[in-house]
Amino acid sequence: MPETILLEAEDKMEHTIKALHHEFATVRSGRANPKMLDHVTIDYYGVESPISQVASISVPEGSQIYIKPYDKSLVQQIERAIFGANLGVTPMNDGIGIRIILPPQTEENRREAVKIIHKMSEDCKVAIRNIRRDAIHHYKKMEKDSEITEDDLRYYEDEVQKLTDKFTDRIDEDFKIKEKDIMSI
Repeated sequence: MPETILLEAEDKMEHTIKALHHEFATVRSGRANPKMLDHVTIDYYGVESPISQVASISVPEGSQIYIKPYDKSLVQQIERAIFGANLGVTPMNDGIGIRIILPPQTEENRREAVKIIHKMSEDCKVAIRNIRRDAIHHYKKMEKDSEITEDDLRYYEDEVQKLTDKFTDRIDEDFKIKEKDIMSI
């Protein structure tokens, strides 16, 4: 039972890291990345659908994204959705699809992007610490209910802390990699 709590905490922390990577992908780093459109949705027959589910998204060049809807009637709707998402880009409708040309990032934009990913990293660390707190709470409850000894409680608290340290270090490493990617020209 105590090992289960530790495994669940590790699993939750792993999911938190995956969510951070997903969030990082939405931040523009200078190169075209289709994941920046992940949060853009359109109304497709009454259902809010991500663009990736109603169109093919390709990167013909390093600074371009091309979106070709499976249904040509969606071209204008996708164009409006991209405008409304405030991505800082201007979609160009060619009648068949939408071309997005990403302008080169300024130094100010790069610094702003680094601030955004720093906040994402800090929020992720808070989530990791909340998982640690919940796991330790479970262990203290088990010790109070005499399911584990006080020595076991200390051992499991140390294990949870080691796990927390491991994942916060990974967050810091991932932040540095993404920061380097954003700041490189």
